[in-house]
Amino acid sequence: MPQTDTQSKTILRSLAGETLSVPPIWMMRQAGRYLPEYKATRAQAGDFLSLCYNPELATEVTLQPIRRYGFDAAILFADILLVPQALGADLWFVTGEGPRLSTVTTQADFDQLRPVGDIHETLNPIYQTVRNLAGELPRETTLIGFAGAPWTVATYMIAGQGTKDQGPAHLLRTQDNTLFEKLLDLITKATIEYMSAQIDAGAEVMKIFDSWAGSLPGDAFEKYALAPAREITQELKKRHPGIPIIGFPREAGDKYIGFAKATGVDCVALDNSISADWAAKHVQVDGCVQGNLASTHMVTGGQALVDETRQIVKAFSKGPHIFNLGHGITPDADPDNVQRMIDTVREGE
Repeated sequence: MPQTDTQSKTILRSLAGETLSVPPIWMMRQAGRYLPEYKATRAQAGDFLSLCYNPELATEVTLQPIRRYGFDAAILFADILLVPQALGADLWFVTGEGPRLSTVTTQADFDQLRPVGDIHETLNPIYQTVRNLAGELPRETTLIGFAGAPWTVATYMIAGQGTKDQGPAHLLRTQDNTLFEKLLDLITKATIEYMSAQIDAGAEVMKIFDSWAGSLPGDAFEKYALAPAREITQELKKRHPGIPIIGFPREAGDKYIGFAKATGVDCVALDNSISADWAAKHVQVDGCVQGNLASTHMVTGGQALVDETRQIVKAFSKGPHIFNLGHGITPDADPDNVQRMIDTVREGE
């Protein structure tokens, strides 16, 4: 990428370790159900998966929040469960309840999965969306690609759906660790290929979402959250020198400390269960952090939204910071509150 492009993209500057007077901003799930224009495009697609696999419409919903708000980054519209589907799992969405998958709990189930080399056949439309976006985004807007972390993806593949405590995955992890580790390794290898293809298609930053990292106790966190994130990061950086990577081990608590050094990620995304002051002292010392406004503020708004936004910006003002929520924005959010958050972050410009 030419130096001028890098310099005009504030997120790339923050990821490179620069402290900016106004932090760049984007928002997890920024293309989504809180926006009326998203709902219209989703209706056109017919259902969620059809939207993910339609490059034209997926490009459109990715661009919608950029047009409306001028975020500093666009994140590819896709889903972390496309990788299990590409590996041969059945995937469908139940209205009002979320995703369902065929389960992998036995060696026979595992043997039904496809080899890693076959995933691109299913995922090619996603790469086309990335190519579209690379050509259509404003010059100053960074394009972020992503995938789910192996542990989080495995929890869905083992349980067949999202669970409160990830119990089925923990059960397999302890009762048939050989099978569990084989599944995790397969997902890790597939994730590397998937993310690498996104970079080839034009993604400038990659993010690894480990939504359920916080449920891994002690050594299990090291083995099944840290180690796969390190393997993915090292391999992507080997293939694509200079590619910045954001890691998000959600609800890791004290285990956020040292995560960047242990994995090699360029930025640690933080949930809102920890304070910005604590994270500035313990996590930002190792480099860029991202976060961490509670997504509930996007629903409730008011002065509390402004105050908390200012507090987070101030807490992280001594080092590299990308402003974001601590979790994805929810469907009941008010689009006007998003604008208020952005205006508050940028008021010093």
